[in-house]
Formats: sequence, structure tokens, C-alpha cells
Amino acid sequence: GRPRAGHPARLRLPRRGLRLPGRPRGGARLLRPRPRRESPPSSLLRLCLSGLASSPHAHVHFWCLQSLHDALLRRRIALPDDLALLRSSLLSLASASNAASPPFLRNKLAQLVALLVRLDYPHVYPSYFLDLLPPSPPQSGPTDMFARVLISLDDDLLSQDYPRNADETADACRVKDAMRAQCVPQIARHWHDAAATLGAADPPTAAVALDAARRCISWIDVALVANDVFVPLLFDIALSPASAAPLAAAAVGCLSAVAAKRMDARAKVALLRSLLSAQQGLGSPDSGLKMASLVTTYAVEALACYRKLGPSDADGAAALEMLEEVLPAVFSAAESCYEEDVDSGSVLEFLAGYVSTMKAPSEKQLGHLGRILEVVRQQMTYDPVYRVHLDVLDKIGKEEEDMMAEQRKDLVALFRNICRVAPAATQQFIKGLIVTALSSAEATVEDVEVTLTLLYRLGEAVSEEEIRTGSGLLGELVPMLLSARFSCHSHRLVALVYLETVTRYIKFMQENVQYVPHLLAAFLDERGIHHQNSHVSRRAGYLFMKAVKLLKAKLVPYLDTILQVLEDVLGQFTSMDWANKAAKLSSSEDGSQIFEAVGLLIGIEEVSPEKQVQCLTALLNPLCHQIESLVMGAEAQGLEESSPRAISLLQIVVALNMVTKGFNERLVMISRPTIGVMLKKTLDVVLQLLVSFPNVRPLRSKVISFLHRMIEILGISVLPCIPIALRQLLVHNEAKDMVDFLVLLNQIICKFNSSASGILEDVFPTIASRMSVILSQDAFSTGPAGNTEEMRELQELQRTLYTFLHGMVTHDLSAVLLAPTCRQYLETIMQLLLFTSCSHKDILLRKACVQIFVKLIKDWCTTSKADDKLPGFRVFMIEKFATGCCLYSVLEKSFDLRDANTLVVFGEIVMAQKVMYERFGEDFIVNFVAKALPEAHCPPELAEQYYQKLQGNDIKAFRSFYQSLIEKIRQQQNGSLVFR
Repeated sequence: GRPRAGHPARLRLPRRGLRLPGRPRGGARLLRPRPRRESPPSSLLRLCLSGLASSPHAHVHFWCLQSLHDALLRRRIALPDDLALLRSSLLSLASASNAASPPFLRNKLAQLVALLVRLDYPHVYPSYFLDLLPPSPPQSGPTDMFARVLISLDDDLLSQDYPRNADETADACRVKDAMRAQCVPQIARHWHDAAATLGAADPPTAAVALDAARRCISWIDVALVANDVFVPLLFDIALSPASAAPLAAAAVGCLSAVAAKRMDARAKVALLRSLLSAQQGLGSPDSGLKMASLVTTYAVEALACYRKLGPSDADGAAALEMLEEVLPAVFSAAESCYEEDVDSGSVLEFLAGYVSTMKAPSEKQLGHLGRILEVVRQQMTYDPVYRVHLDVLDKIGKEEEDMMAEQRKDLVALFRNICRVAPAATQQFIKGLIVTALSSAEATVEDVEVTLTLLYRLGEAVSEEEIRTGSGLLGELVPMLLSARFSCHSHRLVALVYLETVTRYIKFMQENVQYVPHLLAAFLDERGIHHQNSHVSRRAGYLFMKAVKLLKAKLVPYLDTILQVLEDVLGQFTSMDWANKAAKLSSSEDGSQIFEAVGLLIGIEEVSPEKQVQCLTALLNPLCHQIESLVMGAEAQGLEESSPRAISLLQIVVALNMVTKGFNERLVMISRPTIGVMLKKTLDVVLQLLVSFPNVRPLRSKVISFLHRMIEILGISVLPCIPIALRQLLVHNEAKDMVDFLVLLNQIICKFNSSASGILEDVFPTIASRMSVILSQDAFSTGPAGNTEEMRELQELQRTLYTFLHGMVTHDLSAVLLAPTCRQYLETIMQLLLFTSCSHKDILLRKACVQIFVKLIKDWCTTSKADDKLPGFRVFMIEKFATGCCLYSVLEKSFDLRDANTLVVFGEIVMAQKVMYERFGEDFIVNFVAKALPEAHCPPELAEQYYQKLQGNDIKAFRSFYQSLIEKIRQQQNGSLVFR
């Protein structure tokens, strides 16, 4: 029976079980079959059993077992004799299993036996478990094998932790029912004997046996385990210092399964009481460390009983009493959630459920809430190992930050619930943390960060009114926060959460203006904008801008101080060291929020006109001088998009744009026109960039943005500057550039209405000529080619063009299209509009085009042909638009009258017909009623009804009739009408 030297250990069967039928010991072929078998076994079965019997290699055994498993699973071994041979061979192999065999072989053998149990038990072979059940006293090998069979059976069939189909569920019920009736008590006695006998002699085998027991407790009679014999043994193993860790964990797992056993709430209370009686120290902190899963499960089940039975019920009150008795152990487990054997998710789920049951916490419960807050604090604290990575925010630091953000979600929800039920206790807890952090020079980055984070989350949990008035301890906490200077403030994490927390409580300063200087100091000193970390500094600038927007007038007395403190920051944009500045500032937006904040401050009406002019002069003049200097140098040397000079110019334009956000048209053009003059001069300087560098697209984009802003606040005074700017913007522009250009024109149209007619007459011919080329029908592909970036840009340009044309006609600028320089492009524009209104797949674009046509009819046509402003337009509308759009396009099956947007377009088409009838009269009737409708297979009586409804004044009735008319024509033509 011993393995030969040089060969691995292998599973062994007794010789009698290994010799295959039809083959004698000497190897000579037997000429006659064995009398007990009617047919020889299948070739695969013969091959695999032979390999198990003769090969010394473990990997060959594994292949044989795996092949048998696959064949059995696929019903390739189906003959009764084959199955009987396989069963007897495997049971012999399992019974003789050596504990020294490789675990992977024992697992595979167990999996194969478990599959046979599913197929045969109990109807074909009812003795599986009686055959496999080890005799007493248990021995390591058979005990281990039997436990592995139960574990495999649980994994593959019995466990409800995995989704099962109907057949698997039926098989599982059959096996469980048979086991309960036949052998479960014997198996339970075996588990106890294995734990008692092998716990010291062979802890791994005892642990495997208890793991099998844990898996079965959910469906067997719990009294077989939860009794005066088994439970004390499990507690002894779990708490004994001599117990090996896996064995102790297995014992705890069994006890947890007992506590989690599903049953009636009153029966559960009795069960929980018995567990507490068996181990009086279950609620001790030591139990929480050694039996974390048990105390957590116990607490969860006790809480569920309390919720179900209620506090007025005796058993419900007992459940709450038992729950509070084990809470110290739960807190101990929760505070050690970094241990691998503690499920932090289960602990937090219980704590959240426990807090949710509280309405008006008692003193005892307030003490429990304090412990829970400490658990939350610990679990939200970063590991010091990542301190450097989180400061520089490298890849490791970013991953840790993301992981902590995810981990904190449930913790934050729990914290908010505690804030809700015990706001005073929560504020007192946070106050203690802040006092500790401020009083200790050795306060760590992690402790300070989590303290500030909890204070920030407290600000989310309380109302704005509570923040504003400083209710509770907030009146103490906020001043402490504003004046706080932590020893680790230089760390990125601490600095960022500090600034975010200060911003969260800004509304406190609305009622407590005496703390405004402290607020400004927090943003403007080395804790904020002057922080050594550039990311912190930029974030501080953004948050300071938000503070300015909120406090505004309350900051006016400190304007000089703010500008003085910010002088060096603002000076970065007036420095001549272009290369250094471009290297230091990584994007065009860096530092720009500071300029927005300063602009908002200067633009407050409470600031005197003289002060505003003084401050603006100090800001604008240096920036304009720098633009002029850069332009002079770049014109001589050229300007590349990525060059330091280009980046510097771009940043300066962004800064100027941000400054102007503090001003509005009424202030600069009516109340304080001197400011308007200053901004107009600044615009002249910025527009020189378009003249000098029309091809530098990033710079051009920022100049357009600045021009948008100037149009908004300078009003009509900016008109003289616009033509030059527009001409430059039309130089070397592509589809994407034309979108920006048309958006700018739309703003000009909406802002100035008819005053913009001269500008439009100047640029419209160029726009129309380019659009006719770029947006030709051949430019739009279908299929995969229509989903490219270039195609999406063309589609965006098309939408913007129609928005532009729609803006023109709705702002009384349709006369621009009739100007001598524009008339030659009318045919192209009309065809584009007609094509889109009839067949574009974007239904909203069709709506816009129909509206454009309706407005043009009203603007250019009267009831008299002689007064038409555009000869031929009337005929075009009657013959092309009325027939193509108002009739044939709506007859298309793709025109879905069940769609809401399509119905909106249909309403516009109906309105267009009413307008054409009002303006064109009999000409429209002759063409549409007498010609177009009959050609579309419309019955004469329906055409006559159409004419009558058209003459009426009820637009809703006409629309309803026309919809029914279209539906009837669709039904009558039955596909015989071929549309365009």
C-alpha cells in the first residue's frame, strides 16, 4: 500500500475493486465475460478506472476523475451496470481515502461522489451516506473525505446561496428529505465526535468536519447541534487559546449558523437565550475579537426579533435586552474590522439597522451611539501607509482615494442617521475630535482628515438655517474651524478637506459677520491660495470665488486687503517670464477663478465708482500691455499653438473674461459708463489677436468667448467692433469653426435684433457660399460612414445653421436675405430648407424649417401678388413646399403620427397651410386642393371637406380633420403611391 520511491502519493482502491472485468491478473484477455455482467463497461469508464488503479501520477488520477465527472454529467455513462460499477468503485475509493492524498484529488473525488448522490439518492442507491459515514471513533482520512463529500454536495446542489434551476431545486429537496429521514442524527453525532476527538490530534480535519456541519445547519433540525452537548464544545473550541485558527473559525461558523437559523421569532428568542446561557461572556469585548461573526449574527437576529415582536411584547423586550448585552462585543468586532475574519459590511449593516430603530435615545443608547460614531471614525480613517502617495496623488494614492470614497458611502449614510437621531451627541463628539486635533502637535494627517470630513458631513446633515444661526454647538465649531491651523496642514488631503469644510459653513458668516476676516484668512493665506500644493491653491481659488458670490456686499470693506493679499497671484498673469509661467500653469483655466472672484468683488454696486475704476485699471492695464508685448514679439517670430507665448496669451484672455463676470450691462453702460469705456478699450486690444493670429484655434476660441461676454455687457456700443472680428473669424475656418461663428451670430441677432442687419448683410454671402459646399446633400453619408467624428461635426453645423436662419426670421431680419449681395444665394438656401423640412430624420429640424418658411411667407407675401417682395417665392411655396412638405412628407410611413415630436411638426405644417391660404388664396386652393390631393389618391369628397375646414377659424378642428385625412389616404393608396 505504500507509494513506490520517486512517485507521488495517490488514491488507492483495494485490488478487488480495481481489477476490471474481462481482464485477468496476468494481462491475458479473458475469452468469456464474467457471469455477473451482461455487457462490458464503456471504453471511457474502463480507461478511467484503469488509470485510477494503475497510474502512480496524481495528475492522471485527476484527469480520470474529471473525465468521469464530465461523462456522468452529460449522461454518457447511463447503463445501470456501468453506473453500479462506477458507484462501487468510487465508494471503495472514498472509504479507503488517505488523508495524505493531495487535497485537489480528494476534492475532485468528493465532487464526483456528490454528483452520483444527486442522480441516485435515495431511489437507486439509498446507502450512500451510511456507507461513507466514518465509524467511531473518527479517523482523519474517512472523516476528511466524508466532510468533503458534504461540502461538494452543498456547493453543487444543496446551498441556496447560488441560483438554481427547477431541476436542481427538486433534486436538492429530494436529497435533503431523504437525509433527514435516514441519517442526519448519525451525521450530527459524527460531527460532534470529530470535533471532540480530532480537535487536538488533527485540527485541519476537525475544521473541515465543522465546516460541513455549518453548511447543513440551515436545513437540519437545529436541536441536533444547538444542545447542551454540542454548543459548549463549540464555544470551548472557539475561545480556547490552544485551538488552531481555522478550527476556531469553523466552530464560530457553526455557532453563527445556529444563531442565523430561520424560525419563528419566539422560537428564535429562546434559541438566542440558550446561546447566551451557554456562554455568559458572549457580550464581552474579548468575544467580539475572537467570535466577530457570531456576535454580529447574534445581534442581527436579536434586532430582527425585536422589530418583529415590538417593545411591548415580553419576548420582544427580551430580544432587545439580549441585543444590548452583546453590543460591547459587536463594537469590539466593529473596531477591528481591519481583521480578515471580520465582515465589515455585516457589522455596518447591523449598526445602521440598530440606529434606525431609535426615536428618542436613552442615556444608555446615547452611549452606544458614541461607540458607533467612534467605529465610523475608525473605518473612515486612511491607512498611514498611503500618506505620501495621497499627498503627491500618484497612481497608488489615486486608487486608495477612490477605494476610500467607495468605502465611505455606507459609513456616511450611517453617520447621517446618527446626526438625525442624536444631533447634540454627534456635535459633541466632533467637538472633542477637533479639540484633540488642535491641542496635539502630533496629530496625524489621517486623524485630522477624518475629523474634518466628519465636520463636513455634519454640515450636510443640518439645515441651512441651523448653519446660518449657529444652532447647537455649531456656534463653537465653526469659529474653531476658521481659526484652526493644524500641524499637518501642508498635506494635500488635510488642506483640501479643510477648504471644502470651510465652504460648507460659509452661510454662518451671513449672520456672524465678525468672522469674515477669519474666513478670508483661511482662503487667502498658506492654508488656501498660497498653499504650497498647486492643486490645493487652485481649488482654494475656486472655493473663494463661490464664497464671494455668496457673501458679496459683506466683503466690500475688505476689498483693499483682498487685493493686497492677492497681488502676487494676480501678478503671475502680468509676468514677462512666459516660458516659466507656461510650464507652471498646466491649463488655460489655472488661476482664473481668482480673477472671477476679484471681478465679482469690484462689480458690487456698493463699491464706489472711483474705487471700481482704480481697481479695474490696476487689473486691466497690465494684462493689456502684456497682450501688446506678446503680439509684437510673436508677429516677428511666429506663434505656434503649444508655444509658451500662445499659452500665456490664452491665459490672459481667460483672466480678462473672468474679471468681466462681475459686471452687467446696466452697471457699465448706465450707472458707471467709465467702466464701459475701459472694457471697450480692452476688447479692442483682445480683438487684435484675431487679426494677428487667426489660425491659432485655441486662442481664437477664447477670444470668441470674450467677445460673447462683451456683447452681453457692453450692448450696442460693441457693434462697431464686430464686423472686423467677424471677417477675421471667417478666415481659414472649418465646419467646427463655423459652428462657433454661427453661435456668435445668433447671440448678435438676439441681442441687437434689426440693428444687426448691416452686419448680417456683410457676412451672409460668405456664410451661404460656404454652407452650400459644406452642407451639400452628397456630404452626408449613411451607414457606418455616417457615424464618424467628421460627420457628427457636419450634423452639428447643419443644426446650428438652421438655428441661425430661424433666429434671423424671428428677429425681423428676413429682409437681409433680399439684399442685393444675398439674393444670389436664396435658391440654395431655399432648397436646403425645403429638403430638410420634407425628409430630414431629425424631426425637430424639420419643425424649425417649417417655421422659417411660415415666417418668410408672412414677411414677404401679402394677399396681392404685386406686393410680393420676392418674385417667384409664392410659386415656390405653392408648388414645392405645399405639395412636398405639407402633403407627401406626411404621407410617408416614417412620419409617425403616434410620436409626440412628430405631432408638433404636424401642427406646424397645418399652420403653414392656413397661412398659405390667407396669403395665396385661390392660387393655393387650385394647386393643393384641385391638383395635389387628387394626385395623392384623395377622394373628391374628402378634398371638398378639406377646403371647407381650411376656410374655418377653428385651427384645432382643421388639424384633427387633416390628420384623419392623411390616415385615410394612407389606407386607400395601399402602397400604390410612390413618394419622392
